[in-house]
Amino acid sequence: MQANEEGHLRYEHLVQINDPMFPLLDPLSRDQVWDGLVMRAYAPEQFVLGLETSTVEELPAQSADKRLARTLDFGGFQVRDVVSLHEREAVVTDVAAGPDWPKSRLTISIEEPETEQLFLRFLYEWDEDRADTELDSMTLTIRERAYFAADLDTVAKIRQLATGPAE
Repeated sequence: MQANEEGHLRYEHLVQINDPMFPLLDPLSRDQVWDGLVMRAYAPEQFVLGLETSTVEELPAQSADKRLARTLDFGGFQVRDVVSLHEREAVVTDVAAGPDWPKSRLTISIEEPETEQLFLRFLYEWDEDRADTELDSMTLTIRERAYFAADLDTVAKIRQLATGPAE
């Protein structure tokens, strides 16, 4: 985790979707991955642990990209965010600041550096000003591991949606 020039903390990593060197893993197309990311935007409770319900409303289009306003209900608290769907390229989620958390952003980008290679890049950013600057390195490491585990779960869910129901 590091601070960038805008005063945000950030954490970034890649998850490989297709690996030509691992033939036992069914490759996914860019469209299948995109469809999974769209499902994650419209039905986040299928992807986010602890999320009880969500309310999703499409916002008027200001460009070719779709925008959604969401309220995520975790039982004890609610989170409001806006999701921008950049067709087949990226999903950007802007989370409004709450009483106990800073304004933040998650960008999930589809990357295809070569034919048959597909990756998702996860970039987390949040306002350092509102963040607890007293966090020690152990706490930051735990947060990074939690993000990474959640992102692996997202990819597993996308794979499950693309290849059919679990057995």
